[in-house]
Amino acid sequence: MAGQFAGRVVVISGGSRGIGRGIAAAFAQAGAEIVLAASSAKNLEAAAAALAGQGGGAPLTVAADLRSEAGCRTVFDAVEARHGRCDILVNSAGATKAGDFLALPDGDWQDGFDLKFFACVRLCRLFWPRLAEARGHVVNIIGGAARTPDPGFLIGGSVNAAMANFTKGLSGLGRRAGVNVNAIYPGMTETERVEQLFEQRAKAAGKTPAEIRDELVAKEGLQRLGKPEDVAALALFLCGEDARHIQGVAIAVDGGATAGLY
Repeated sequence: MAGQFAGRVVVISGGSRGIGRGIAAAFAQAGAEIVLAASSAKNLEAAAAALAGQGGGAPLTVAADLRSEAGCRTVFDAVEARHGRCDILVNSAGATKAGDFLALPDGDWQDGFDLKFFACVRLCRLFWPRLAEARGHVVNIIGGAARTPDPGFLIGGSVNAAMANFTKGLSGLGRRAGVNVNAIYPGMTETERVEQLFEQRAKAAGKTPAEIRDELVAKEGLQRLGKPEDVAALALFLCGEDARHIQGVAIAVDGGATAGLY
């Protein structure tokens, strides 16, 4: 709804591409003030231009290495300087590697946790006082691998599971502080990130990326892969007043691909 988030400041990590960028576009169209944080200044510039072209205002962009505490602090300081508030924090940064377990070195594991898990933890800690002042929202974009272990995606599954536990635990603090904390588990979604995963899995399995894509779609019985807009629609709902009684939950946006009970 146009104007639903007018005057709200929404900080989105990993907001320059993929799902994060899709969420940014949806909030911008709903009137929010957007802050995009990512490592690539070039990608941030492209995302900012796209948002302006879609009718949103010019977002604040912060190029920083979110794998480090200093990088997360850079984001916080920039938001403080420009807005002095934060109403919504969306943690969407992170790109863990897939592939043969025996071929994945320690550095790949450390990088996965640094960028996705620790960036989320640090940004939540930094922005928490502002979120509490605003009675705001945290939405963590995690991924279905938190629930469905896969031997070809052990780094991602481990990192996502850690984020899921953190999100649920943080929601307990949120109940006392008036901050809603929830998670979204996207399934396979049409982004550059998923294309990279297809390539990594294909290399490990001796197949082509197209074969991996077709196999996954067939295995999960999907009509199509997801789109960033699918995830963005849920993020907006979770941050609206109609969802104020939704706290500490994780909702899949995966076309029904996740098997088992939630």
